[in-house]
Amino acid sequence: MNTLPLHLWDIPEGAQATLINVSENETYLVESEGFKAVLRVHRQGYNTERAIECELEWSAALPLNTPIAIAGINGRMVQADDGRFMVLFNYINGEHPDQSEDLTASFTELGRIAAQTHNHSQSWTRPENFERLAWGLPEVFGENANWGDWRAAPNVTNDIRRILERVERVVRHRLNAFGQTAQNYGLIHADMRLANILVHNGETRLIDFDDCGFGWFLYDFAAAISFIEDDPQIPALRKAWVKGYREFRPLSGAEIFEIDSFIMLRRMALLAWIGSHMEATEPQALAPDFARVTAELGVGYLAKM
Repeated sequence: MNTLPLHLWDIPEGAQATLINVSENETYLVESEGFKAVLRVHRQGYNTERAIECELEWSAALPLNTPIAIAGINGRMVQADDGRFMVLFNYINGEHPDQSEDLTASFTELGRIAAQTHNHSQSWTRPENFERLAWGLPEVFGENANWGDWRAAPNVTNDIRRILERVERVVRHRLNAFGQTAQNYGLIHADMRLANILVHNGETRLIDFDDCGFGWFLYDFAAAISFIEDDPQIPALRKAWVKGYREFRPLSGAEIFEIDSFIMLRRMALLAWIGSHMEATEPQALAPDFARVTAELGVGYLAKM
């Protein structure tokens, strides 16, 4: 897409679009005097138009401060141009948490937010023809996994592959035994990592529901520590998240123990994501050590199980 079709919305003439990020999608800050919004240009072939509409319907229904989609001139929330879908969101203030600082307070609040979204997903009546991705075992490890095969990622050596194949077998066994019930599986954000959190005047705000879909509720903690699973803070952040979560929703000891399986499920999904998104700068930066660290995390996981 060479030029952005800002004429599809009622945007002040002369507004400028500045690229913020390229990851799954392209994100732009659109602004002019007295106007500010965020434009998301979707990756082709990832989510259908109906799936994007469903994302917007759920995020708007949540009892949280989240960005709201702005309708185009034709009245539709999802616009299409040159074969790509686009959504314009209202701008909300906030700063991303700093990974170098103590994140326990942020993760306590994240636990509260996760529990509230899970409670809502159980009680919310979904619109007809509701369509979203899923993040279960077939969608991470299957032949048609959402992000491809983790074995195709950069630097997956034979030794690393052997370790991670053992990890995959154990994760599959444990999560099949864990099961899927209305109490542990439903609509989740699926990407509650630091890049999708904004803090403003002490309030934690959740953004970017592009990956939201059906999955185990505990996957949301695993997603929250995406790319920092080996950080020394993680045990403390895990305790903080569980504490916040339990303020709104019960969590058993058995469920807490199984968090490690969800961490490895998510980490191996991310390994596949890197391999299938190497055209973007973030996967390129992560690629050199990601497979090796994933295997090291896997060795620790196997020792616990």
